[in-house]
Amino acid sequence: MLLPYIEKSRIEAGCDEAGRGCLAGAVYAAAVILPPDFHNATLNDSKQLTKKQRDALRPVIEKEAIAWAVGIVTPEEIDRINILKASFLAMHHAIKQLKVIPEHLLIDGNRFTPYPDIAHTTVIKGDGKYLSIAAASVLAKTHRDEYMEELNAEYPDYLWNENKGYPTKAHRDAIRFHGTTPYHRKSFTLLPPTLLPPTQLTLDI
Repeated sequence: MLLPYIEKSRIEAGCDEAGRGCLAGAVYAAAVILPPDFHNATLNDSKQLTKKQRDALRPVIEKEAIAWAVGIVTPEEIDRINILKASFLAMHHAIKQLKVIPEHLLIDGNRFTPYPDIAHTTVIKGDGKYLSIAAASVLAKTHRDEYMEELNAEYPDYLWNENKGYPTKAHRDAIRFHGTTPYHRKSFTLLPPTLLPPTQLTLDI
């Protein structure tokens, strides 16, 4: 059973990101402040839920949350500052947009760049331990999936409606045969050397 808070007397916001391990697309993060008495039997780490469950939970969370927001960092900025910093920055963007200022932040993971004037606690696998982090994971995931489905209409060869930008075989095969798009993260290893087209292989003679 997920916990509602670390300390009942303060306003806590749960934060989580989606898309960190993808080869393409922006990284998304969400910040969610839930009522202390919030309860939902389905809510869990978004990775443990089906798409149907996540899609059903999203409007419930957005309606019942005291405040929620989603932050985005583009592929270009990911390439410029690296994905770890970009994930934290996306969380900062989400926190900044909250209509209620939290007194404490619950961050999924073991590292975080401190947000100005708000204390935080990092929680390893926090999306499976705290309701607010689980709610943030659902919002980050569903908003990002929606974005990748929109990008798929522009670049259907990469099957982003299915893989959401993650490094599946189909995605990497598409990169190999069609090249990259403006949405690919150029700082990532998009193709392992064994999958590079012959013209891109360097031979030591």
